[in-house]
Amino acid sequence: MPPAAIAARGLGKRFGAKRAVSGLDLEVAPGEVFGLLGPNGAGKTTTLRMLAGMLRPDEGTASVAGFDVVAGSREVRTRVGLLTEQPGLYDRLTAEENLAFFAQLYGVPRAEGERRIRRLLGLLGLWDSRDSRAGGLSKGMRQKVAIARALIHEPDVIFLDEPTSGLDPEAARTVRESIAELAQSGRTLVLCTHNLYEAERLCRSLAVLRPGPGNEGGRLVAAADLERLRQGRGGVAIALAGEAAPLAAAARAVAGVTSAEADGRRLEVSFAAAGGAPSPVPEIVAALVAAGARVEFVVPRAVALEDAYLALVAERGAA
Repeated sequence: MPPAAIAARGLGKRFGAKRAVSGLDLEVAPGEVFGLLGPNGAGKTTTLRMLAGMLRPDEGTASVAGFDVVAGSREVRTRVGLLTEQPGLYDRLTAEENLAFFAQLYGVPRAEGERRIRRLLGLLGLWDSRDSRAGGLSKGMRQKVAIARALIHEPDVIFLDEPTSGLDPEAARTVRESIAELAQSGRTLVLCTHNLYEAERLCRSLAVLRPGPGNEGGRLVAAADLERLRQGRGGVAIALAGEAAPLAAAARAVAGVTSAEADGRRLEVSFAAAGGAPSPVPEIVAALVAAGARVEFVVPRAVALEDAYLALVAERGAA
C-alpha cells in the first residue's frame, strides 16, 4: 500500500488562550478527493493552513507528500497548491500574466511555464480570456484563474478552502466542474466547504470537525468514506390509510428515530441505528399499528449527506 499523501497525528493549534484545533488525526490516500466539513469555528481553515505549511502546529505531527509540515515546511509548500476563498490575483495583470508571475515565483523554467500556462488555460476554459485583466473577469472566471495558479507548479496535493463561497449559482457550478476535472488527474484534493451538496458530489471520503466548549478547539467527530458515514442511518416513507400527522409522535417515540414528519397521508421517518444495531423499521411499523394506523406500504429512502452530517454533529452535542 502506498504511503498516505497526508497524515496527521494529534495535530493542534492555539491562538493565545483559544485552542483552534485539538488532537486531530487524519489520513488521506494518494489520489483521493477528501472533504473537510464542520460548522464555523471548527478549525477547518486552520487545519488546511497547518497542512500547507503556512502555520506551525503547536501539538502533534503531520506530513504532506512525504514531508514533515514543520521540519520540511519549505518542501511542503513547493508540493502543495492552495486555493483560498478570495482569489488574491493581481487585478492589473491579465489572466496569462498572473500565471506567468506565479510560475516564476515557483521557479518554473520559462519555456516550461509557458507550456503549463497554455495547458491550464485550455483545461479550465480560460484560453479566450487569457488577455483579459483579472480585475475585469467575473467571480467564477477569477476563481478558475486562481485554480490554475494553484496548479502551475504541478503540486502533488491541492487544498481548496471554500472555493465556491460567495459565487452565484452559475459561477459555483463552473468552479465545481473544474474541481471535478482535477479529480480525474490523480492528484490528491482536500476540499474544505460548508456546501454539503458540493461535498457529496465531489468527495469520496470525509472528515467532520466540530468546535468544542469554551476555548476548546475543533475536534474530529468522524472520518470515513461517504458510504460509511451514512451507514447505520436511514429513512423510510410510510404511506398510511389516513392522515399521518396524529401518528408522527408514535414514530418519534421509537428508539433510534431522529425525525418523523407528516405530509398528508405520508410519514417521512429518519433514524440512526447505533453500533450496527438492526434497522428500527419493524418497531416503527409496530408502533404505528398499535397507535391505530393502517400501513399501506413502506419505501426505503436514501440518506443524504446532510442528514448524516447533522446527526453526527447533534450526537456530539454541537450546535
